[in-house]
Amino acid sequence: MAAADRLDTLIAGLAFPEAPRWHDGRLWFSDFYTRRVVAVDLDGRNETIVGVPNQPSGLGWTPDGQLLVVSMLDRRLLRFDGRSLVELADLSAHATGPCNDMVVDALGRAFVGNFGFDRHKGEAERATCLVRVDPDGTTTRAAEDLLFPNGTVVTPDGRTLIVGETLAHRLTAFDVAADGTLTGRRVFAQLDNVWPDGICLDSEGAVWVADPRGRQVVRVIEGGRIDRTISTGQRGAFACMLGGPDRRTLFVVTNSGSGPAMAQKRDGRIDWIRVDIPGAGLP
Repeated sequence: MAAADRLDTLIAGLAFPEAPRWHDGRLWFSDFYTRRVVAVDLDGRNETIVGVPNQPSGLGWTPDGQLLVVSMLDRRLLRFDGRSLVELADLSAHATGPCNDMVVDALGRAFVGNFGFDRHKGEAERATCLVRVDPDGTTTRAAEDLLFPNGTVVTPDGRTLIVGETLAHRLTAFDVAADGTLTGRRVFAQLDNVWPDGICLDSEGAVWVADPRGRQVVRVIEGGRIDRTISTGQRGAFACMLGGPDRRTLFVVTNSGSGPAMAQKRDGRIDWIRVDIPGAGLP
C-alpha cells in the first residue's frame, strides 16, 4: 500500500460491520453478529442505537427522520422512531435469501436487495430481485434477474439507481420513474476482476466499490474504467461510505473474513482515508 493511500482506523473490535451511512454528524453502521445498529463519531466514541434480533443490514432514513433497518434473517424491513422498532414490510414473499443492503430515496422509498440463496447453508446460486418498499409498507418487485444485489445508490436528482451485482461482477443502473418504477436497465460498469459489495457515489458521478475478495476499494467511472485503487492489505473491504463534514472522508469497512465464524473473532474494523471528490446522492 502506498504511503499516500494509508488507511487509518476509526473503530475496531467489531464482529462484522456493514452498511456504513453518514448521518447527522456520525457514521452509522450495522454490526451483524452483535445484532445492533451503532453510531460512531469522528473521535471513535460509539453508541448502540437499537438491537435487531434477526441481524441488521441496510440502513436508511425516512423524510421525517425515522431510521429504517433491514432485518436479514426474517426478511423484514423495520422502522425505528427512537423508541420502538416496528415492522414496516415483510419481504419474505419476494426475497429467496437473507435480505442485505438497501438505499432509501428522498421520498422514503426503500430499495432492498437479498442474497437470492443461503450460501452458508450450501444452496446453489440463483438470481433474485430488488424489492421496493413504499412509505406505506407496500412491496413491489422493482427489478428481476439480479445476481446477488448488494450495495445500492441513488443519484442526487433521484433519477438513477445503481446497484452492485456481486456475482455478476458489475454495476447495473436503472432510471427511476416518478412512481419509483425502475426502467432503462443498463450496465454502468462491467468489472470482471472485482466483486462489488458496498458502494457509494461521489459528486463527479463515479462510484467507489468495496471489493472483499480483491482486498481493495476502487473508484469506478461509468463505462468501467477504474481510476483509483486503495489496497486494504490482508483484509477484505466489505463496504464504503463518503462522509465527514465535507463528505471527503472515505470510510471503509474491513475484516479478516466473512460468515458466521466472524461472530467470535471481533476482527471487524472501520478505517478511513481522505479523498478529493466529495460524496453525493444517497445513502
